[in-house]
Amino acid sequence: MEHGSFREHIVKTVAELLREKANHAVVTVSPDSSVFDAIKTMADRGIGAVVVVEGDVVLGMLTERDYARKIVLQDRSSRTTKVRDIMTDSVYYVGPADTREHCMAMMTERHFRHLPVIDKDKLVGLLSIGDLVKDVMSEQKFIIHELERYISGEHR
Repeated sequence: MEHGSFREHIVKTVAELLREKANHAVVTVSPDSSVFDAIKTMADRGIGAVVVVEGDVVLGMLTERDYARKIVLQDRSSRTTKVRDIMTDSVYYVGPADTREHCMAMMTERHFRHLPVIDKDKLVGLLSIGDLVKDVMSEQKFIIHELERYISGEHR
C-alpha cells in the first residue's frame, strides 16, 4: 500500500472536493429577487439552496427549509416577498485549504446542509452535505480496495 497516496486520499481539502465535483458552478440570486423566482431557479436546477449575493459580497443563503418555514408556514406570498426578507443572513463559510472533516463538523454542529467556499473574498464554490457524504463513501471504497490488495499480497 503506497502510504503517500493513501494519506492524500484520506485528508481532502475543500479545493480538492470542488475540483472533483461534476458541476461546481454556484447558483446565486439577488436579495431583491422574489422568493418565487429564487425557488423556481432552485427547482429548474435541481438544487436545494442558492447563495444570496450583491455584487461580489455574500449576504446570505436561501434554502428550501427557509421557504417552508418562512413562507409556507407563515402563509406569506412567495411572489411578493423578497429573498432578503427570509434568507439566512448568518452565513458560515470555508476556504479552499479547509478539510472535509472540518466542513462536516461545522455542518453537523450548526445544523445546515450547504457551505459556501470563499477564497480571497470571492465566492468560488458551494459544498453540500451530499457532496461530503459522497466523498466519504468514495474514501471507504478506496480503503476497502487497498486492504483487499494488501491481504491478497498485491502490495509487493
